[in-house]
Amino acid sequence: MVDDVPSLREPDLPRTAKVRPKALRTGWTTGTCASAAAKAAASLLLSGEPPAWVEVALPSGRRVTFAVESTVVADGVATAVVVKDAGDDPDVTHGAHLTATVSWLPAGDGVELDGGEGVGVVTRPGLGLEVGGPAINPVPREMITQAVREVVGGRGVRVVISVPGGEKMARKTTNRRLGVLGGISILGTTGIVRPFSTASWRASVVQAVAVAAAQGEQTIVLCTGGRTEKGAMALLPDLPEVCFIEVGDFTGAALRMAVERDVGRVVFVGMVGKLTKLGAGVLMTHYTRSAVDTGLLGRLTSAAGGSQSLVDDVAAANTARHAYELWQAAGLLRAAGDALCARVRDVLVAFTDGAVSASVAMVDFTGKTVVAATEPGWVS
Repeated sequence: MVDDVPSLREPDLPRTAKVRPKALRTGWTTGTCASAAAKAAASLLLSGEPPAWVEVALPSGRRVTFAVESTVVADGVATAVVVKDAGDDPDVTHGAHLTATVSWLPAGDGVELDGGEGVGVVTRPGLGLEVGGPAINPVPREMITQAVREVVGGRGVRVVISVPGGEKMARKTTNRRLGVLGGISILGTTGIVRPFSTASWRASVVQAVAVAAAQGEQTIVLCTGGRTEKGAMALLPDLPEVCFIEVGDFTGAALRMAVERDVGRVVFVGMVGKLTKLGAGVLMTHYTRSAVDTGLLGRLTSAAGGSQSLVDDVAAANTARHAYELWQAAGLLRAAGDALCARVRDVLVAFTDGAVSASVAMVDFTGKTVVAATEPGWVS
């Protein structure tokens, strides 16, 4: 008999570390860089003098300074470029030329904000932005407005943010699936990019669940990566693409949003490593924050009818994959895998206090073949 569903935790930080890693360099969000470009363009429009540097405020109130890459002014229109530095974060927009074009409004006041080349257009509800408008999130909008106001005061201006090459960059993001077409989104909540930021991925997962819910979908499919997502799509071909979410390590964040948006069913598709962590009650499954509990796999082996020697070998396995291979060699992959999937299902339901139902499938290491599941008909 396997232990009851464990207490849930997210994240589970390691208690010890032999080597203190070198600090990684922080960077700036597209929103911060866009606000700097907008301020530089507004300053050029007002004074006619091209600024070499501009200072803008982050949402925290901290002020930071940016070099202005280039400027041009002609016929009452000023343009300025700030190059995005994402620090040590593997960001597809690192090096992007955030470009702001500013002109006077013929009448009225306020800052009229729009998107140009390379900035996506919102085509679906659920993002908190106007459908048909530019994908410039609320915090960056506030930052851009404040930055321009610091220069022009109450005078009315039109600001167009563009990102040359942004449409190509967007192909490496989830924008199309979320209904953001034609370019990247101008993002950021703090103005700062933390290296290998969990915040940005967590935010994209939460946003993806919200978009699916806004389409009226009652099932979301959480996948740990590209291979598992392809397997999930083959398994559930009748679901629209918006239902499939690369959740990475942020299962807990996705579940909370599913509850908040009244999404009634969650399907989780993953490989043995992530499933083992979830089965142990760890909702933040990044390898640096939690370890695989092979002891749990040993207990599942026993519950599935494995011999004591196999139980001992699995409990002492080097990795979850090693345990998987031991199950496979012993002809116990289906039985033990089904037990693991059932365990994960119970954890997901418990995490939401029963607000969602859950189904779980384990795929092989190609991501193409379902080898165990809570739904018998899913197994190849």
